[in-house]
Amino acid sequence: MLHAEARRRARRNLHGEYVPLAEQDPALWDAQMIEEAEVLLVRASALGSIGRYQLEGALQSAHVYRRRTGRANWVSVVQLYDALLALSGSPVVAINRALCIAEIHGASAALDALQEVAADVRLTEYQPYWAARAELIAKTGAHDAARRAYEIAIGLERDPAVRRFLQHRQSALPA
Repeated sequence: MLHAEARRRARRNLHGEYVPLAEQDPALWDAQMIEEAEVLLVRASALGSIGRYQLEGALQSAHVYRRRTGRANWVSVVQLYDALLALSGSPVVAINRALCIAEIHGASAALDALQEVAADVRLTEYQPYWAARAELIAKTGAHDAARRAYEIAIGLERDPAVRRFLQHRQSALPA
C-alpha cells in the first residue's frame, strides 16, 4: 500500500488529468514512503513464506526500479505476475501481466495472453480490461476494433479524468 500511495502525486498532472503508471514521472514518487515500503518488504521476505500480499509488494517494488535506474524492469515484473497469477488465478492479475508482456514481446503476444481470460464474465463490465484491450489492439493497427474497445471502456468509466484520458487515446487513433 505504501508503494502505491507513494505514486499518488504522479497519477494526475498539474491540470488534474490522469497519468498511467508507464507515463508517470518517477521523480514525483514519494521517496520516504518507498523506503518505508522497501524496509517492510525486506522484513516480510525474512519470514520465509511467500504469499499474495508479499508478491503484490514485490511487484510494486519492481516498478520502483524505474525510479532508481531510469529503466523499466519488465522481465522481473512479468515473473512476479506469473507467480501471483499461479497463486491467485485472478483475471485482474492476468490483465496486468498481459500489459507487461506487451512491453517485452509486443501487443500481439499480449493479446494472446489476454485471450486466456477473455471469456471470464466478470470482465464484461470491468473497465481496465477494455482499456487494456483497446490499447493493445491499437498497437496492432486494428484501429476500428480498438475504437470499439475504447468505447466500451469509456462507457464503463466513472472518473471524468480517466474518461477524458480514454477519449483522448481513442481520438488519437488514425481514421
